[in-house]
Amino acid sequence: MQGKDWIMLDQESFGEFVPRAFLPDNQRIIGLYAEDDGPEKLVVQNADGGGRITLSSDPVFSPSDLMWDIGSRIPFGTIHVNGGPRYTYFSKGSPGATIHQAMAAKFPGQTVDILNASHDNQRVLLSVASDRNPGSYYLLDLDAKKLEKLFDAQPWIKPEQMASRRPIQFTASDDQEIHGYVTVPPGRAEQKLPAILLPHGGPHGIADSWYYEELAQMLASRGYLVVQVNFRSSGGRGDKFMESGYRKWGTRVQQDLIEGMQSVIDSGLADKDRVCVFGASFGGYSAMMTPIRAPGMFKCAVGYAGIYDLAMMYDKGDIKGHDSGVNYLDLAIGRDETELAANSPAKLASQVKVPVFLVHGEDDERAPFAHAKAMRAALQAVGNEPEWMAAKGEAHGFYDEDNNVELYGRLLAFFGKHIGPGAPKQ
Repeated sequence: MQGKDWIMLDQESFGEFVPRAFLPDNQRIIGLYAEDDGPEKLVVQNADGGGRITLSSDPVFSPSDLMWDIGSRIPFGTIHVNGGPRYTYFSKGSPGATIHQAMAAKFPGQTVDILNASHDNQRVLLSVASDRNPGSYYLLDLDAKKLEKLFDAQPWIKPEQMASRRPIQFTASDDQEIHGYVTVPPGRAEQKLPAILLPHGGPHGIADSWYYEELAQMLASRGYLVVQVNFRSSGGRGDKFMESGYRKWGTRVQQDLIEGMQSVIDSGLADKDRVCVFGASFGGYSAMMTPIRAPGMFKCAVGYAGIYDLAMMYDKGDIKGHDSGVNYLDLAIGRDETELAANSPAKLASQVKVPVFLVHGEDDERAPFAHAKAMRAALQAVGNEPEWMAAKGEAHGFYDEDNNVELYGRLLAFFGKHIGPGAPKQ
């Protein structure tokens, strides 16, 4: 605003900017700025978009989080997380930065975040998390110079017993740089491990991160290497990368997953003869599509709450129930019937040459139960009878403890049957 009147800003020079806070002078703004639809960087600029200065940036990833000062609630730094936390401080003399640097040194290898402070700024609430720690909370008393642990988010988890999550990177066949993670089973020889490819859901704007991941830890605890690929469509790298997966769900996106799995095999970490794929939601779709696109790579596939008929998304479920959802589908998968069929696992069941386990909640509105029934019927029609678990009262993912216990037990039995038990401890 200029006085009391609004003024038009030049979008071309202003760019994609998300304001986060005014500086104390009320003239300059700190915010996230994306250039050419690439990863976001933290900048400070004038209210009219001029005088822009970059405070923190990364050529590949947007910041994982901003770090906010106590009292003023102005950012003093950013957190980037890939194979562990990396901090950028641009206001090193601020109270928050001073506290954070001390606490980061106390918890090496974990991310430290300042969540809040008392009105007098003498008591500070902190969170600490990592690939092995799902989260712990501490109270720092600056007057007493005392750090007190309040509680763990999941006190039954013992971080020292958990598996490490490590970043991977490879160049796809079209020269795009792709990143992801492997969760390495603890206490096992790190070579030729039985492996599970675990595609994430979404797909657009969602990404696997370095932090503690329940399914990956469960599988790793049983001796399986878990491979996760942030394929095209994934979040955290800017709009261009996210949108590059539009209309490519069954093609380039799946190729990224396959090439990521192959890169881990080529590294010697995974046993090429003992690989399965398991995913939920869009990951369930990928669990059916990757064996179709890469015959012979996988020995079994598990689809959990998956989408299996793309055309059905226009007719059933909560996405099609509002204009924004339909607009999303038009962008993400299009309306060409031939193209939809050519990228729908339920229409390609004869090409699924591996044992399949289908898991679904009967009350699922995001990926309606009709998808699972269609996939099951299609597999049965070609003589590939899938294992089956349908749960009443469950929606897009199981919440009932008994259902989850049954699911995990059957899941491990399925993998054990088709790629053998996980690697034994040394």
